[in-house]
Amino acid sequence: MSDVKKTGKAGSVKNDLLRAIPKVDEFLGWIEGTVEAPLSMVKSVVRELLEERRQAILADKPIRLADLARGVLEPVFEQKLTRKMAPNFRTVINGTGVVVHTNLGRSPLPESAMEMLLQVGSRYSNLEFDLETGKRGSRYSLVEDLLCELTGAEAALVVNNNAAAVLLVLETMAAGREVVVSRGQLVEIGGSFRIPDVMEKSGAILVEVGATNRTHPRDYQAAINDNTAMLLKVHTSNFKVIGFTSEVPVEDLVKLAGEHSLPVMEDLGSGCFVDLSRFGLAKEPTVQEVVASGVDVVTFSGDKLLGGPQAGIILGKRRYIDKIKKNPINRALRIDKFTLAGLEAILRLYFDEENIFSTIPTLAMLSQSRETIDRRAKRLLRRIQKPLAEYCRVTVVDVESRVGGGALPEQGLASRAVALAPVVGTVSKLEKVLRGASQAVIGRIEDDRFLLDMRTVADGEVADLARCLGDAFLEAKE
Repeated sequence: MSDVKKTGKAGSVKNDLLRAIPKVDEFLGWIEGTVEAPLSMVKSVVRELLEERRQAILADKPIRLADLARGVLEPVFEQKLTRKMAPNFRTVINGTGVVVHTNLGRSPLPESAMEMLLQVGSRYSNLEFDLETGKRGSRYSLVEDLLCELTGAEAALVVNNNAAAVLLVLETMAAGREVVVSRGQLVEIGGSFRIPDVMEKSGAILVEVGATNRTHPRDYQAAINDNTAMLLKVHTSNFKVIGFTSEVPVEDLVKLAGEHSLPVMEDLGSGCFVDLSRFGLAKEPTVQEVVASGVDVVTFSGDKLLGGPQAGIILGKRRYIDKIKKNPINRALRIDKFTLAGLEAILRLYFDEENIFSTIPTLAMLSQSRETIDRRAKRLLRRIQKPLAEYCRVTVVDVESRVGGGALPEQGLASRAVALAPVVGTVSKLEKVLRGASQAVIGRIEDDRFLLDMRTVADGEVADLARCLGDAFLEAKE
């Protein structure tokens, strides 16, 4: 009998709570004239909020009548609406120290590129209109001459990314025929895409030669037959084999291929136009050096070491590039006006060799000295050390940055970071709060400290970063 009474009382309380949930129209009346948002979105958020409360009551969660009052529900609604109205695609402050960060958009573009994007996006353009002849033109011609002049290539084509570039070249030049590749170069690139998989989709037949760590000219020689379409060299930029190793220099590969009237293709991956070894990085072959070696087709990314927008750039001998341009698949892979605008702006900066390490953000970050980064770190330290003193210990520490984007995987760059060790709350909660803030901040956790590598934080972001940290510690404390 007592159990029945208890059940009846609980049911009565639950019903009272359910009846206390305001109707949608009632809630809309509360906020009428106070919200600047589309009515459909406002109604959607209101219904979502009220349904959450309904489900919580039905699930016997601890809900009181006071939790259904206007003064409690309105602030929750405002928070939900703010999150709903915020764009999904937004900027973050990169404190990871990874310069070409694939997950964070890879290379940031310089101001000149952004100005070009604004111009071509807000007005009509000569995307496929020849202003000299008054007839239909080719979008590729807008950057082809620049690429050829900068690299020494005879012809060029740009598609939407480097995997697409490799696929297009192989499908054009080797579908149904064999392509010879060193076993040690069968890499897996971002998103679990593997060179063998891309080759299979292109219709080319993979022929592996050599061992994982050593490949010799005789290995290629033995694999060549009447069904061989080309020799392929893949730059292993996202991993490195060390120890007892050997690979065939590209010049020797070109010579061997020439003896059999075969083309050589090289996938450079993170192709770079400048020698970065002067900044303590390992020597990487530049695009110009590879073209000069006699390779027939070269492919690389636009948004890695080049510092431009996402694109797959194809350079090489005109007789091959012309065939690739005519491939119907090319239309499915073509770039839009924004990629063209950003890429042209970047390429034009490379003609001013003296200033590219200041005008192209990716190169500027890679070439920054430890002293420059230290000064930026101390600027942030001065802004936050006293205001955050009761919440955390703040210090400036030595760290290593990374190039990122699959390039130079073993290479670290001496850098300086601001380290935050919370005395209130946990470092994992701080990381989560910063990641979820309206201006998201992404760093890394090491030794129970939240590190902000200042190599990848722009000078203009220091004040915003200080504000974000202050807000985050207040939230993490609650």
